[in-house]
Amino acid sequence: MTDNELALLCQSGDKAAWEELYKRYKPRVLSVARRFFLSGGETEDLVQEGMCGLYSAVNGYKSGGGDFAAFAHSCIKNRIVDTVKMSGGAKYSALNNFLPISEVGEELYYSRENTEDEVLRREDRRELLHNMSKILSSLEFKSVIMYTDGMTMAEISSTLGKPPKSIDNALTRAKNKLHKLISAEK
Repeated sequence: MTDNELALLCQSGDKAAWEELYKRYKPRVLSVARRFFLSGGETEDLVQEGMCGLYSAVNGYKSGGGDFAAFAHSCIKNRIVDTVKMSGGAKYSALNNFLPISEVGEELYYSRENTEDEVLRREDRRELLHNMSKILSSLEFKSVIMYTDGMTMAEISSTLGKPPKSIDNALTRAKNKLHKLISAEK
């Protein structure tokens, strides 16, 4: 069955069609979610939002309305982007800056997988991201995270809906600000 047919079956309450569509789109949702950074969250949070986007796509799809895959991709990506944008707002700052209890007590427990070095690395990374988010604009921060995750300028530009030159400028400004931050810490 095609994705278009499965989406229409899902609308009529066919659970098997939903399960099949879910299996087909989970890798796509994971791929989109991994390209973003959710302040105070994890990739799994973005995956859940992406699945909500898939659910919205199923409900919003109209017979003969074109390719479901393209529509679903847009719905998934838009839902994830909206979540990332919302997480940066002042309303969510308390949620974004909290430290989960499980992480506070991490250093109290020793295991082969969770050595002291690993705890220190995670703590350093968290501190670095926090410091970066304080000195970089939203566009600069997102661009740096996506760039360090291996995305190309064109992909970042497309994802953020900004011209490539804006992304290039944001990365240059971020590089200069981060260089000053690192120089000041030495």
